[in-house]
Amino acid sequence: MKIHECTQGTTEWLALRSGIPTSSDFDRIITKSGKVSTQAEKYLHKLLAERIMGRPVTSPVSYWQGRGQEMEAEAVSYFEGLSEQDTTRVGFITNDSRTIGTSPDRLVGSDGLLEIKVPSEHVHVSYLLTKSVDAEYYPQCQGQMWIAEKSSLWILSYHPEMPPALVHVERDEVFITKLQAAVGAFSDALEVAASDAKARGWIREPMPLLEAS
Repeated sequence: MKIHECTQGTTEWLALRSGIPTSSDFDRIITKSGKVSTQAEKYLHKLLAERIMGRPVTSPVSYWQGRGQEMEAEAVSYFEGLSEQDTTRVGFITNDSRTIGTSPDRLVGSDGLLEIKVPSEHVHVSYLLTKSVDAEYYPQCQGQMWIAEKSSLWILSYHPEMPPALVHVERDEVFITKLQAAVGAFSDALEVAASDAKARGWIREPMPLLEAS
């Protein structure tokens, strides 16, 4: 495991993520049931495009993403008060070979992670009622614990006009074994595709964004 000191959302952070699978998109590789996602090929093409262009594919910030950024500090303060635990900002975490990565919102204590969600009203109510993580976020949560080498993760769904919802997710070794295999196979396929693209002259060396640290 390697922790890269940077600020999330910056050019440096985007460069570190460029061209490699990250936990926020692990649901595009494997589903919660352990099956290969139907989005895997499209995700591979996106990462290959980043390697060819030498820069990340960026998308406009949505309303909910923007609201999440605005309310993150408020939500973190609530979590720290409720749990009586200190949290620490973290930039980007990769495995030693820097072939996969993750960006949890905060480290919690010595062995935990925190993910802040500031979702739409109906999604927040779902968190309040179920106190469980959505299937699409399960690979992300387990992927964060796998890469960051932690044993637990908290999800705080926060809405200023409703009670907050706090969900605790424990490390699932059975799923992580499946996740490791699926992400490993995906990464191998990505490297084969990248080697072919390089042979065709589509990828220039060195890749500035992937060499950032």
